[in-house]
Amino acid sequence: MTSTTRKNDVTELDAVVVGAGFSGLYMLHQLRQVGFSTIVYEAAADVGGVWYWNRYPGARCDSESIYYNYTFSEDLYNEWTWTSRFPGQPEILRYLNFVADKFELRKDIEFRTRIHSAQYDEAANKWIIHTNDNQVISAKYFITGVGCISTANIPNFKGLENYDGEWYHTGHWPHEKVNFHGKRVGVIGTGSSGVQTIPEIAKEAAHLTVFQRTPQYSVPAKNHPYKAETVQQAKENFHEIKRKIRSSMGGLPIQPGELSALEDTPEARHKKYEDAWEKGGAYLLFSYNDLLADEEANETVSQFIREKIQETVKDSEIARKLTPSYYYGAKRAILDTDYFETYNRKNVSLVDVKQAPIEEITKTGIRTTNEAYDLDAIVFATGYDGMTGSLFNMDIRGKDGISLKDKWENGSDVHTYLGISTAGFPNMFMITGPESPSVLGNVPVAVEQHVEWIADCMEYLRKHDIETIEANSEDEIAWSKHCRKLADKTLYTKVESWYNGANIADKARGFQIYVGGYGPYRDICDEVAKKEYAGFSLASSSKSLEWS
Repeated sequence: MTSTTRKNDVTELDAVVVGAGFSGLYMLHQLRQVGFSTIVYEAAADVGGVWYWNRYPGARCDSESIYYNYTFSEDLYNEWTWTSRFPGQPEILRYLNFVADKFELRKDIEFRTRIHSAQYDEAANKWIIHTNDNQVISAKYFITGVGCISTANIPNFKGLENYDGEWYHTGHWPHEKVNFHGKRVGVIGTGSSGVQTIPEIAKEAAHLTVFQRTPQYSVPAKNHPYKAETVQQAKENFHEIKRKIRSSMGGLPIQPGELSALEDTPEARHKKYEDAWEKGGAYLLFSYNDLLADEEANETVSQFIREKIQETVKDSEIARKLTPSYYYGAKRAILDTDYFETYNRKNVSLVDVKQAPIEEITKTGIRTTNEAYDLDAIVFATGYDGMTGSLFNMDIRGKDGISLKDKWENGSDVHTYLGISTAGFPNMFMITGPESPSVLGNVPVAVEQHVEWIADCMEYLRKHDIETIEANSEDEIAWSKHCRKLADKTLYTKVESWYNGANIADKARGFQIYVGGYGPYRDICDEVAKKEYAGFSLASSSKSLEWS
């Protein structure tokens, strides 16, 4: 096994991994197992990734817990027991701490350390990495595990610096409980974090004002505590669960229905939607095989949810404001607990900021074009700079000193190969990077596939005395075109969302996710490896080997 060394105040490693969430923890474990000296650098004070930061009231996973975990170790799966169907943030964080403890990972993680820059040294075939505390690291491999939705988006509202009250972002919540009792609270944003936190804050606040830009489709999670026999059955079926989720479209043992929504009678279709609604979770979106591909089919499920909103919300005008008109599922499909019911509370009001935009944050609250609202606290549930934001937070430079941000033209022209690598940046791997399936499903399943593929690739390179691996430009362009062609056959590209950067002011629009499904993507990556890494240039110290 290689070991960490220091030379002229430079730490020398085989690999640097950025981030200690699901991706970084497993990447560290895998590389340790095969003898690569590795350190993970994490900005937070402990493990957890987004689950370390996202401590807002109501924060909960929208994948079922018995599937939202690692499956690389049957012992790990058997030793941990989830308490409920959809785990809350504290339980997920406890799980990741349990993993870190079981595999003794913390000794190779540097916390409270942020990667400031990473530059490829062509002469040495090394990445030279600088941290915010002036450490310098030389590593053969640079691996990012920063997540697709981990960089909080705090809009640049005029006057925020003058506000006298408390303000918070759901993605950077305090560790201690925030007390909203007796306070006038404003929540800006009704995406997933807003939908989760609004019902919880409403239970405490004297009055809650929700500032909504875009109404959301949301389906009841139907969360409930697990019975002991449910957990035991999952553990006994570990291998079957692992097989199903790894070969599935979205990392869950749920496959799309065999029929088009237009092939069923209206009565049969309505019953199927009702049954899925009662089950909660992802079942509604998987009811038919064309809900994300056919506008007419999608309208049937979209109208079903609209009617549910109108049945639930007693005030017809508020119901109208809460009712979306776009395609269900083309934005992130949200799960909730009593979200629409919350608007029946007397202490909750709704402001449509498309009709009356926010002009500024004042000393005492928020002023729209129509009215001023005095608030003791403001919560920004304004989401994240998705897909590229966390990568652009680091100054990553490849061959000839070209920055990743410039190569991708600040996000307007992203090209990757398999979402794992990009031309001009040798020996750099991205876990769930742009143009991989990443967030379109149960993310730990995507993470495990990427980590295992990367670790296997690094072993192959070492075995064959290969110094560098780099995506070929023509192959990454072909992959990008393939991703775009698949996406354009769906409704994802027909709706503005954080998937395509529409939530970030002045960000270039682009849908950067592979929509072909987790299982098919795994097969593609396996075939690339089987063909001795077709689509990559492999170079030894003496010659270059290329396959395409």
